[in-house]
Amino acid sequence: MTMISTLDDLATRFAACTVPKQEWTHQAHLCVGAWHVHHYGREEALARLRAGIRALNDSHGTANTETSGYHETITVAYVRILDGFLRTFDAGVPFEDRVRQLVSGPLADRALLLRYWSKERLLSPAARLGWVPPDLAPLP
Repeated sequence: MTMISTLDDLATRFAACTVPKQEWTHQAHLCVGAWHVHHYGREEALARLRAGIRALNDSHGTANTETSGYHETITVAYVRILDGFLRTFDAGVPFEDRVRQLVSGPLADRALLLRYWSKERLLSPAARLGWVPPDLAPLP
C-alpha cells in the first residue's frame, strides 16, 4: 500500500469516525490535517476538521468540553502551520513526499506550539473553546 492510499484511507476513516482511539495519535492528526488542507484549502479544511475531530471524539466517548476533547486554538494553529508547510514545496513535489517530510521533521514535535504559546495559555479553557493568539511569538 502506498502512502497516498494510506493517507486517503485514514482521511476516509476519519470522516466516517472509524479511526480507533489508539490510532488517533499526534501523527494521525498531522496526516489528516495535511490531507484536508491539501484537498480543501485552509478555510474548508478547518471547518471539516472542527466537525470531524468533535465527531471522532464523540465516537471514542471523549467529551468535547472546556477541559477535554476538541481544542480550537490547537486546531487553528496547526491548520495555519500545515498550510504554510505545504506551500513551501514546488507544485511537482508529490503530496505523499510532503507528508513524509512533515511527519519526520520538526513540525511533528508534540511540543511545537509551546514555542508560540505559554503552556498555561495554550491549555486554558478559553484556548480550547476559541482562538487565543500566541503569547510568546507569532506563528510563522
